[in-house]
Amino acid sequence: MPVATVALAAQIDALLPQTQCTRCGYPHCAAYAQAIAEGQADINRCPPGGAQGVEKLAHLLQRPATALDPSCGTEGPRERAVIDPALCIGCTLCIQACPVDAIAGVSKRMHTVIEDWCTGCALCLPPCPVDCIRMEALTDPALATRSGWNAWSPAQADEARQRYARHLERHPRPLAQTEPPAAPAPAADHKTALLQAALERARQRQRSAP
Repeated sequence: MPVATVALAAQIDALLPQTQCTRCGYPHCAAYAQAIAEGQADINRCPPGGAQGVEKLAHLLQRPATALDPSCGTEGPRERAVIDPALCIGCTLCIQACPVDAIAGVSKRMHTVIEDWCTGCALCLPPCPVDCIRMEALTDPALATRSGWNAWSPAQADEARQRYARHLERHPRPLAQTEPPAAPAPAADHKTALLQAALERARQRQRSAP
C-alpha cells in the first residue's frame, strides 16, 4: 500500500474499539481500518464503536456521519462472556477462539473469563460443544447500560489491541477479507468425543461421591 494509505489506516485503527468481533465483515479491526483507508468499506460498520465511533471516523475523514449499517448488527450495552462451571468440559476451544486471550484454563479443567479483558465479541460462543458460555451484562452497574465509547475507553482499546497482537503470533489471521470468518465449530466426531469424555467424568464423580 502507498505510505499515505498505511498512515491513514493506522489513524483509523486508532479510533476503533479493538473488540476484534468481526461484525464489520473483516477478520479484525486493523483489516477493517485498511478497507476504509482504501475506500473499500464505509465507516458505519462497527456496532461496538456505536454512533460515537462513526462520528469519530467521519471527523477524521471529513465525511458525513451515517447511521450504523443494520447488516452488521446494532449498538447496545457492552456485555461479557460467562462460563457455566457445571457444564464446562475443559475442551479449550473457547480459549483458541478468544481474540484477546480473556479466557483462562487448561485442557479438561474448568475455564474462566477475565471480565476486565473480555471485549464482549461473543466469538467464544459458537465453538463451545456444550453451550456452557453465555453473554451477560457487566457487573459494574455504572457500565451495564452504556454502549459504544461510553462503555469502553481508549486505554482499554489499546490494551485489547496489544493482547490481540500477541494472540496473532500464535493464531495468524489474514489481514483483509470481505466477509467475517466462519465460526470455528468443531467437527461432529470431535464434539461427540468431547461430550462422551465429559459424561464419563461426570459418572466417575458420581461413583466417587459419598
